[in-house]
Amino acid sequence: MSVTLPESVDAWRMVSARRSFAGALPVSAMPRLCEALAGTEGAVEYVLDFGRDEFGTAYLDVRVKAPLTMLCQRSLEPFVLPVAIESRLGLIRAEREEAALPPGSEPLLVGEDGKLNPAEVIEDELLLALPLVPVDPDSALPDEVVGPGPEESSDGEGRSDNPFAVLRELKK
Repeated sequence: MSVTLPESVDAWRMVSARRSFAGALPVSAMPRLCEALAGTEGAVEYVLDFGRDEFGTAYLDVRVKAPLTMLCQRSLEPFVLPVAIESRLGLIRAEREEAALPPGSEPLLVGEDGKLNPAEVIEDELLLALPLVPVDPDSALPDEVVGPGPEESSDGEGRSDNPFAVLRELKK
């Protein structure tokens, strides 16, 4: 297992050699991911394993853990979202090979030269794991947005009128 993550690898050689890489990358080293975050602090822990499955399909197993600072869309406050990814990427040379991948494998198209940038693969997986609308589970809406509760109503009487009573009268 190699600790240093090379900038580029030959995917097919890595598969033949059953290479593994493990280590950590700073979140700030991933420019596309940083655009979607509220902060760039922290590190991404990764394990990449190249190999072939029992059907002879080349794969890349990606395991990533990262604390990502997101902006909560409910409270507009930053919060740390713990992200954990475990995925198997089936390495393919052409899109037509995608149908031959076993269930549970996502396709990863490798160029004709076989070159693959492992850091970009990690960044892509993190981008795919981000929620469309990040919401801190511990946040609550501010009081000015929620308004007074039914027990805090200023007139003190609850509405007992059925809003559909007018429609019932029109039906007659």
